[in-house]
Amino acid sequence: MTEYKYVNYLYLICHPNPALVASQYAPEKFARHYSAGSTRYYDGKVIFAELDINFRNPYFDIEKGLEGLVPHEDGRPKATKFISTYRVLEHVDFSSIKKLYLSNTDGSCYGLESAKYDHTHKPDFLRIFAEVTPLKMLVLSDYNFSEYGKWITDPSNVKSAPKVLYTQFDLTIADFLADFEANPLMPPPLPSIHPSKLRDAIIELQNVREKHTKGLSLDVSFNKKSYRQIRHGFMFASAEEELFFPMPELSVIEKENYKFYRSM
Repeated sequence: MTEYKYVNYLYLICHPNPALVASQYAPEKFARHYSAGSTRYYDGKVIFAELDINFRNPYFDIEKGLEGLVPHEDGRPKATKFISTYRVLEHVDFSSIKKLYLSNTDGSCYGLESAKYDHTHKPDFLRIFAEVTPLKMLVLSDYNFSEYGKWITDPSNVKSAPKVLYTQFDLTIADFLADFEANPLMPPPLPSIHPSKLRDAIIELQNVREKHTKGLSLDVSFNKKSYRQIRHGFMFASAEEELFFPMPELSVIEKENYKFYRSM
């Protein structure tokens, strides 16, 4: 009998469904399988992180999952072995996250490297945050990119979670307000947000100084939005730490991975 040997991987799926998955597929092939190669038909974006294969936490039975990575009889590698689908990110150490991958609906994917977050921010500047996992809210806030992570993971905040992955959509509020005043029938600046609702939320935060966040949507509708709308990148946050994955300039993405760039 032929013995097939493959490299084992450990993936944290962040979107569309949270899960810890073992696989014998490298990240690029894993992205294609999830989008197009699985019997579980899915038409949308996939965001996942590669974890250190040596990561362990008593909450997960990782050894059992890795033992299930047995190639098929015809030699094909085992694509997925689900380990957990509940409270996953909460029990993952940020130090074990190696790389964050963004995947398009055609299966093309692009890997992001982590880096120190060192941006400076204007005070009283409104931003739109999109929670990726485990929360899924779209939120308007005057917190800066890093402050939002501290707020949404603060145990005293009834809307918080122990650990969160989120991003920020690129929208200049002043430009939007000017455009809306000139054309109240303008198309939504972001899918799933009606312009008048966004205008009302902005006015509320501007007038109520003690209020710092305003929910815009219970559904981020991430599949309807382009990665081109991402500002800064993606942030894993907890009350004690953060792990930032910056989004490169579009020109860099185009040069490094044109297929992904064309579909993003």
